[in-house]
Amino acid sequence: MTNPILSSISVRDLQTITELESVRNLEALIWSHKESTPITQVVATVKNGGFVLGAFLKEELIGFQYSFPGFDGRKIYLYSHTLGIHPKYRKCGIGEKLKRAQKKVAIEKGYDLIKWTYDPLETVNGNLNLHKLGAICTTYLENVYGEIPDQLNSGISSDRFLVEWSTKQSIMQSKNPLKTNDYPLTIQTINQNGYQIPVSVDLKQDQNELWVPVPSNYQELKKEDFAIALKWREVTRQVFTYYLSLGWIVNDIVRDFENQNQYFYHLEKQHTRR
Repeated sequence: MTNPILSSISVRDLQTITELESVRNLEALIWSHKESTPITQVVATVKNGGFVLGAFLKEELIGFQYSFPGFDGRKIYLYSHTLGIHPKYRKCGIGEKLKRAQKKVAIEKGYDLIKWTYDPLETVNGNLNLHKLGAICTTYLENVYGEIPDQLNSGISSDRFLVEWSTKQSIMQSKNPLKTNDYPLTIQTINQNGYQIPVSVDLKQDQNELWVPVPSNYQELKKEDFAIALKWREVTRQVFTYYLSLGWIVNDIVRDFENQNQYFYHLEKQHTRR
């Protein structure tokens, strides 16, 4: 069901110093002032192939998305660096609205590929990036940003999925919720006090598709039992680095049909999109 706030949200391409200063203030609120992007850098980006989109409720800036050009030695693409939503308006669908607006602007500017990173243990982001938008991941990056001393990342290595989103690709039909006993899992878990606990890892699966369980409430888990949160980082790093190094792709995430505290990432052996 669409959140009623969403229909009142407008998205604009931001250009002025005043607008970009408002974005930095929102960044500081979401993460910290230290982690916010300097205005001089953003202005230079906007004037050289990048852009900043703002999501407004009436005239209040409540979300933003910041992108700049990227180049890997072979191909130019758009790199989607940050997307942030005001804490009062999360889970309203604003992130998806910003990403779809980003894709439209990217096409207008001539980009046919968008890349960005996200923490694979943040399932809200995974659900948006892979399940709703149809992006894929072929690369797992270990501790890519080093220590990030903000309220969401402090104390956990900054491992990330590097995802790719083709601007020419139409959205394919996503998978349905999964039952735990439908397929063999790469990580065996137990439920303890409402949290999923990893107990063993199996890297000997020989099917053409695999499922990797992850907790649905990772930030809560970090507060409740930090040692278990660290364990999740270790076991998922082990699984994803192993299979992605062998040419597998991650192309979806679905909720556990029987256990709302767990999601499953879907991996395929071939380099094919959904």
